[in-house]
Amino acid sequence: MDNNLSIRLGYVAMSMLLTNASPSKTVTVKQFEQMIDKEAGIRKLERVALTNLENCLRILKHNHAHDITFFRLSSRIVPLANHPLTEGWKYERTLAPMLKQLGDFINKKGMRVDFHPDHFVILNNNSKEILQQSLRTLLMHYKLFKGMGLSHIHRCVLHVGGKKQGREEGLEQFINNFGKIPRTIQEMIILENDDVNYPIEDVLYLGEKLHIPVVFDLHHYDVLHESTELLLLWERVANTWKDSPLPIKMHISSPKEGGNDRRHHDFIDSDRLYEFMKKIVGTVEHLDIMIEAKQKDVALLKLTEDLTKLLGIQVISPSSINLKF
Repeated sequence: MDNNLSIRLGYVAMSMLLTNASPSKTVTVKQFEQMIDKEAGIRKLERVALTNLENCLRILKHNHAHDITFFRLSSRIVPLANHPLTEGWKYERTLAPMLKQLGDFINKKGMRVDFHPDHFVILNNNSKEILQQSLRTLLMHYKLFKGMGLSHIHRCVLHVGGKKQGREEGLEQFINNFGKIPRTIQEMIILENDDVNYPIEDVLYLGEKLHIPVVFDLHHYDVLHESTELLLLWERVANTWKDSPLPIKMHISSPKEGGNDRRHHDFIDSDRLYEFMKKIVGTVEHLDIMIEAKQKDVALLKLTEDLTKLLGIQVISPSSINLKF
């Protein structure tokens, strides 16, 4: 029997092919404080957030034109949303029409979108203040999903966090804190292995224990792992997605200067990805791969082009390929 693997490629946050389309325009705390009054500052924030959403829609329309249906939305759409200076700001009300327009387009075109909040969102810290701030940020993401009319389930990628008290203590603190957070926030989370603190083995421990899907980052694995039994680890990763409404997701990037360089290259090393795909073909039917490369959509299109030259690859569209052996 032939082994087949259907792959959909996506990219992160902004396009390198579009001009003047940043979805992450911002207002600094200093700029906000210099406004005439708080209401004037809030109106400025709302104008910037609306521009960011309009640019998100431009990017998604650009993606549709290139048959790209997998995309990570910027977590910086709403500037200062969780800052104490804007406490009480009901940004979701002002943004509701534009959020709905964005969500309608995503649903109509059958796209998969998600978020990856920054490293300040930490669930394994023993500080109540840090945990509460992290939850406020996650609540913002939940409100954005709700405003778009999209399911929040398994849409928000997080790292485990820090390990100042040690790895085991950090893992147990995550479990303890996870039990304290609202169910809707729990449902939103998926966990990724990192390249400094928590290798895939640790993330699988949490994913299997707490029923959280695990996002496998190949670059992070190459830099930091404990087991060389990659196929066995992958099968465990795939199993964490068995009850998810979404396909298995992984991340791919390439070291900027080779070896164990943690920095991301402009493009993707197609040979390393091809090697990995050949190893896992037959274990899953479909896989969504998020490209974390500096050249964004340019890197995606180049990767597809590079893969066409390799044995067993069938290109379906600029972002969709089949691997068959």
